Amino acid sequence: MSSKNPAIPPYNTPFETVPFDKIKVEDFEPAVDEAIRLANERIEEITQIDSPNFHNVIAALDFASLELNRVAEIFFNLNSAETNDQIQAKAKDISPKLTAFGNDVMLNAELFSQVDTVYQNRENENLNGEEMRLLEKTWKSFTRNGAALSEDDKTKLRELDKELSTLSLQFGENVLADTHAFELHITDEKDLSGLPDSVIEMGKATAEEKEKEGWVFTLDYPSYMGFMTYADNRALRHNIWLAFSKRGYNENEQNNTEIVHKIANLRLQRANLLGFESHAAFVLAERMAESPIRVIEFLDDLREKAVPAAKKDVEEVAQYAKNKDSIDELQRWDFGYYSEKLKKEKYSIDDELLKPYFPLPQVLDGAFEVANRLYQITFEERNDIPKYHEEVRTFEVKNQDGSTLAIFYADFHPRKGKRNGAWMTSYLSQYTKDGKEVRPHISIVCNFSRPSKDKPALLTFNEVTTLFHEFGHALHGMLAEGTYPSLTGTSVYWDFVELPSQIMENWCYEPEALALFAKHYETGEVIPREMVDRIVESATFLEGYATVRQLSFGYLDMTWHHSTSAITQSVRELEESVFKPLDVFPEVTGTAMSTAFSHIFQGGYSAGYYSYKWAEVLDADAFESFKETGLFDTETATKFRKLLSSGGRVHPMDLYVEFKGKEPNPEALLRRAGLVK
Repeated sequence: MSSKNPAIPPYNTPFETVPFDKIKVEDFEPAVDEAIRLANERIEEITQIDSPNFHNVIAALDFASLELNRVAEIFFNLNSAETNDQIQAKAKDISPKLTAFGNDVMLNAELFSQVDTVYQNRENENLNGEEMRLLEKTWKSFTRNGAALSEDDKTKLRELDKELSTLSLQFGENVLADTHAFELHITDEKDLSGLPDSVIEMGKATAEEKEKEGWVFTLDYPSYMGFMTYADNRALRHNIWLAFSKRGYNENEQNNTEIVHKIANLRLQRANLLGFESHAAFVLAERMAESPIRVIEFLDDLREKAVPAAKKDVEEVAQYAKNKDSIDELQRWDFGYYSEKLKKEKYSIDDELLKPYFPLPQVLDGAFEVANRLYQITFEERNDIPKYHEEVRTFEVKNQDGSTLAIFYADFHPRKGKRNGAWMTSYLSQYTKDGKEVRPHISIVCNFSRPSKDKPALLTFNEVTTLFHEFGHALHGMLAEGTYPSLTGTSVYWDFVELPSQIMENWCYEPEALALFAKHYETGEVIPREMVDRIVESATFLEGYATVRQLSFGYLDMTWHHSTSAITQSVRELEESVFKPLDVFPEVTGTAMSTAFSHIFQGGYSAGYYSYKWAEVLDADAFESFKETGLFDTETATKFRKLLSSGGRVHPMDLYVEFKGKEPNPEALLRRAGLVK
């Protein structure tokens, strides 16, 4: 069977990349079944071993599911970046199988007995640091996933996990359906007032795609943000804002209110079953932050400095809107529009004037050049690597000596079947087995404005930092070194995983780095120094407001997930209790955040949203080292590369202290944000 099914590795392709051109949707389920069978066979062998030790139990288990992990990664990556009805239907069949397999492994009493024997005997095993870390991680993952439960409780856990995986998929599909269901169709040209040419062209292209006259604007992020930032028509801004803010909260079949309650309460039941008081307590036991109390203290500490600054920010924009257009009460759908105008006046900075300096191919080359100067790696485009969509670009990443470091996929534009946002993912993790090292295959997926008929894709500055952010995650994956797949690359504590991505954004504000790639797409002129100065100056513009917005999402996440009893409050009541002390705008009824909060109800950020701010502290503090020694200082970069390449083989705080010489200082973030002197 394995020779016939093109979805099952190994693959006969350059670098054993995924044969996207050969795999059909109907290949995935039999491939998953076959990969589960293979993994179960190996696990059965492990349970039969008479003299369990690290190598024949712990290491063997880490390699037991290689094919399954690969097939599942490919399938779910497609479900995010290139989905359709067929894939979504298949996900509903495949997801429960994977959940059941995961439970079968974690709840296998004979297997846990072998793992536990090795763990209890660990002092006699003579293990190195990486091996000890894998042993501890493996043993903990069993105990944290119910291995020590009674048979009845194991059955309950299986049922909870199965239901949670189905609900999470449904949540995401509902958000996607609401996103695609809305369109703002404009036929009167005067309703385009204020919109820059690039946004108008995007609206025209969308209308043509949908075979309509005029212009169409959607809830896809580039379209939505373009309209919200520049459209003079306040009523239309309100209209599109309302649609965006009601995703998953409309009175239709896609309403997610019941689903978010179910997910939160099932997660609580699961945590209780495993001996934790809340889902957050369960999650944070394996994070740098360690406990919900510490997370809440961290958020509170930042809130103290940020709320007064946020109020000042909003007052300034409100006053500006009043003076300019007699707006008596600034609303949420006004903020992006007037803050952009104020920013333009205050700093003479305008995204539309900046965009010609940031054509997408050039920015990507700039990211490559920054990586080259830091880590001496190069990117060579390949046309022989299969892709899942013609727009994807593929690269071989090489070390200084010409050896292959990684394969890199880049997918940049929105289209039907691709979820909103930007993310990094992997098609193959790095590991070393039987003396052979397998190098990683890494992908970044974004939703940037498309090129037009006569212009390349020109990025807003925000999109430039997004590209560098995701590229930072990609470097974390590409530079991985290690033996065991579950400890390499981005397999680190969740509140550490954003450090490599967020630190990369800093180079976008440095004249020395911008000079490498910020060049006018028509004239080749390097971005003028005064423009760079204004970008740097404007970096702290409305930073108080931005910080409070992020904190409010962190608090919302903790409210859903650090509850120690079932949540009965309505979504509306719960959100009001969270947002009221932080709110800087008049209240709007009939909208909700939670019902489209995919990070925590569909992605992996439940009880972890705080980690964006946590990692900002790490990145602000770490980047101060580069500022002190030089942006491309070899010694600093070599130390940081070690932090990146170590993955989860070393505790993140130990890695950080080895790089910096001390624990991170939160003041660094407040300094960078301009919230303290």
